[in-house]
Amino acid sequence: MITFEDIVNNAEVNELIINAQKQMDVIGYTEHSIRHVSLVAARAAQILESLGYDERRIELAKIAGYMHDIGNSVNRVDHAHTGAILAYNILKDMGMDVKERTEIIMAIGNHDESTGTPVSDISAALILADKSDAHRSRVSKSDRSLFDKHDEVNYAVTSSELKIDTEERKAILNLKIDTKICPVIDYFEIFMDRTKMSKRAAKYLGLWFELIINDTNLL
Repeated sequence: MITFEDIVNNAEVNELIINAQKQMDVIGYTEHSIRHVSLVAARAAQILESLGYDERRIELAKIAGYMHDIGNSVNRVDHAHTGAILAYNILKDMGMDVKERTEIIMAIGNHDESTGTPVSDISAALILADKSDAHRSRVSKSDRSLFDKHDEVNYAVTSSELKIDTEERKAILNLKIDTKICPVIDYFEIFMDRTKMSKRAAKYLGLWFELIINDTNLL
């Protein structure tokens, strides 16, 4: 079976991630590099592990998390769909079973809030993991005079933690936002669609999505 370690050590996958980040840098987008995909892979796995899923489903979630943004190497527009096609062919060449690679491309193809929706446990875990990664480390610009609203909001987030409360059946995103940089309302202006998608993903897993910002429960 193809493992997460096989994917992490795959030169083609990593080259796509590296070139995806090159495009993000040119168009002024936030970070989508090895740091982001590694974090998303780990969080997606933690979500399913917390909920008692078997080891293989957890492994597939990690793989989907690591590969979910490779479509940015083609273009930011429709990156979820192109990424799914790229992933399918890479995983096929690596010898992954068709049922498993289909599970992964379903998740990748549905992770973007503009076109996607949670369609499986792996998909839902990927969405929650991806949309919870708001943090100042994702801002690639060094000159704050060049920040757009996305940069300002991400830079204001000094801490971002996603926790699964199995007893209360909640997915809790706990953020710390420096309001000297931007007001909390700006987070909702930028990330409302992502928040709605996170709620749908949590619901698919039988969870309630809860958002806490600066120790205040907002959802």
